[in-house]
Amino acid sequence: MRVKDLLKILDEIAAFGLAEQWDNVGLMLGEPNKSIKGILVALDPTEEVLAEAQEVGTDCIITHHPLIFQPLKAIYTDQPLGRFLRRALANEISVIGCHTNLDQSVGGVNDVLASSLGMQDTRPLLSAENDPAAASAAIGFGRVGRLADPLSPEAFIGYLCDFFKLPVLRVAGQLPEEIKTVAVCGGSGSDLAAAAYASGAQVYVTGEVKHSTARWAEATGFCIIDAGHFATENPVVESLAEVLQGVFAEKDINIPVLSTAKQQNPFVYHQAGS
Repeated sequence: MRVKDLLKILDEIAAFGLAEQWDNVGLMLGEPNKSIKGILVALDPTEEVLAEAQEVGTDCIITHHPLIFQPLKAIYTDQPLGRFLRRALANEISVIGCHTNLDQSVGGVNDVLASSLGMQDTRPLLSAENDPAAASAAIGFGRVGRLADPLSPEAFIGYLCDFFKLPVLRVAGQLPEEIKTVAVCGGSGSDLAAAAYASGAQVYVTGEVKHSTARWAEATGFCIIDAGHFATENPVVESLAEVLQGVFAEKDINIPVLSTAKQQNPFVYHQAGS
């Protein structure tokens, strides 16, 4: 399989045409006609992930966040991005980004997050404006749905902490006495808070909530839980690797697909005195 063949498969999983106009998706670095020996999937294109790809013998990296987001005016090879580019080029490692297309797609970031939290009968918080088929009501940013069984606030917070592997969560507004309907948005979802409230959700789980949004939730009586950008998006990494493994098995493509075993949340939590 060549890089361009993988791009075609990824386009079928999460159409690149779904990406927002300001985004950058697809092949970031590499040669379309180059053969692929193995694939490593990660959230972020870091030097650590690049080193891991070499350690496990893969020569193609798929990340959610794009390696190149803004046009480059210069490349300094003593800086993180420059070091990454130099090492990837020297070792002929291709890099592909699936960003807002994977956020919005069926089975993408938000579907994985919703299903992982046990949500049912989900629908997007914000429908896709650039759906290539213009026909799928399941495509868009965020998800809202109901829990299979209502949970107390203590049980819900405990489940989220366990699932996200976090010792604490930031909560704005009052937690309901019983939680039945939940909205989610992986990554930076502060701007969808009003849509989550309008959807009828009792609680909105996302990351990178702005101070002004937290004050709005407090005044409105709506509950927003900030679990962070990494934690709310990282579940898609293993899921995408599994989807690709399934597609390869159907197509009789014998190429290993791995999810990163080393990339962790960039934030760590310290208590006073530790």
